[in-house]
Amino acid sequence: MSVLSTEEQAVVATVREFVDREVRPVVRELEHSDTYPEKLIEQMKQLGIFGLAIPPPWGEAPVSMPCYALVTAELARGWMSLAGAMGGHTVVAKLLLAFGTAEQRDRWLPRMATGEVRATMALTEPGGGSDLQAITTVARRDGDHYRINGAKTWITNARRCGLIALLCKTDPAATPKHRGISILLVEHGPGLTISKDLSKLGYKGVESCELTFDDYRVPTTCLLGGVEGRGFGQMMKGLETGRIQVAARALGVGQAALDDALRYAQQREAFGKPIWRHQSISNYLADMATTLTAARQLTLHAARRYDTGRRADMEAGMAKLFASESAMTIALNAIRIHGGYGYSCEFDVERYFRDAPLMIVGEGTNEIQRNIITDQLIKRGGID
Repeated sequence: MSVLSTEEQAVVATVREFVDREVRPVVRELEHSDTYPEKLIEQMKQLGIFGLAIPPPWGEAPVSMPCYALVTAELARGWMSLAGAMGGHTVVAKLLLAFGTAEQRDRWLPRMATGEVRATMALTEPGGGSDLQAITTVARRDGDHYRINGAKTWITNARRCGLIALLCKTDPAATPKHRGISILLVEHGPGLTISKDLSKLGYKGVESCELTFDDYRVPTTCLLGGVEGRGFGQMMKGLETGRIQVAARALGVGQAALDDALRYAQQREAFGKPIWRHQSISNYLADMATTLTAARQLTLHAARRYDTGRRADMEAGMAKLFASESAMTIALNAIRIHGGYGYSCEFDVERYFRDAPLMIVGEGTNEIQRNIITDQLIKRGGID
């Protein structure tokens, strides 16, 4: 039985058709030239992909988290970078829906739903990674404004976004540290400098940059929810969405790698028969399909849990951990099956192998996911 309604199945099918018709024929050229996919992003806007998480009155009917995950997987099956272009955007939309003031929701969500404004989040800093309580970007109150100083790095869509959910310290002396952390909703302007695109192994086409804030001023009305010191908890809830989305990206990359490996194994012959008939290749294919199926079920389980309103950080962490490691293994085995051609830029499997590691280290490394999982196991007394 499908976890999706008939309408949601149609949404996923529409995105699948878009990927097969518009994305896959052009992705290799865009990837190798590291070209921003302007036309594809515009088509995604027309399809309503940037508004999937935004309900009326700001958007149209929102989809469930399982549907959102499967849409993400379809985009990543075509090109993981496209899924990245809408990942942080959806997290920010969820943050606004859950914690934003009425004014903040009315200002941003209608334009985010259409894709007119695309959003990103800025967490990671040059001097630190997963320890978000140790951030050094500071926003000091200055009358009816905040004055921001600090830097963020590896910010996807940094140059082309219209809204940034900035994690910063509004009270650097707070104890414990997380009580001094807030989220500010900021735009481009004087005092904010965006670096050149950071060079990456994969994840091409969509920019990742460093942001530098030098006495950057924003009104106090930009404080998410209007109350200081709640940003850490707000962002942890947002990262449940982010990690389900990253798991879904991994599903898409794994599916593309398996599809290509299956196709090649049936076309390529060795010793007088298709290579899938050789036991070593057959075993690879069986393991790849089994692992991918398990990763999909784990991701959908996390998505369903999220939709119940219960805490889902353990489930999202499990999905992100397992799906990303699975995608890496599946991509490597796809290269093994392709042999020398798998190492060639004329075949797509080398791209899957370069894209897969992002899901292992992005949105909280897998080492951090293991910590979250264990912490919740202890607090919950096991798996509930």
